[in-house]
Amino acid sequence: MQPVKRIQSRTVVLPVKDIDTDQIIPARFLTTTTREGLGEAAFRDLRFDASGAARADFPLNRPEARGCRVLVAGNNFGCGSSREHAPWALLEYGLEAVISTEIADIFKSNALKNGLLPVIVDRDTYAWLLEHPGAEVAIDVETATLTLPDGRSVAFPIDGFARHCLLEGIDQLGFLLAQEHRITRFEEQRPWKP
Repeated sequence: MQPVKRIQSRTVVLPVKDIDTDQIIPARFLTTTTREGLGEAAFRDLRFDASGAARADFPLNRPEARGCRVLVAGNNFGCGSSREHAPWALLEYGLEAVISTEIADIFKSNALKNGLLPVIVDRDTYAWLLEHPGAEVAIDVETATLTLPDGRSVAFPIDGFARHCLLEGIDQLGFLLAQEHRITRFEEQRPWKP
């Protein structure tokens, strides 16, 4: 996992509420235990019709969406199952952050553990983002702020441990492995050993 300190990008807006994890990554693509190739399956049934042709009206298929790394999503984004493949697919697609007023808890947890930044904003900021698709925004993980093109910054909540892991580019296992020397020292100081 690469460190996530600052994300600066134009936004792509998908204002559909209740996008569930099966819409993010359909179940038929869950046969892998790695991330490779999942970006092609992100929003597969929304991005393409039954014949495999790209839907011109889907926001991520529009030419102006190319290169956007920040998704402004509808409320309750990521609801449904707990599949970790959903944030994997979004990351492999090229997205680095999802902004909404509400992101499903399990999806949010999985996203943070895998380097995808969920950003919860107030309704006024969200309304502004919906009205200005393609806006250039900056997200600072260390200060937990989203800065809009007019210079206005808004704070967003992020768990301290998750922020530490994002900034350091480690997951939970990586954090634990980095503590091995402390764990060993603690075990050596125990009055009894198994």
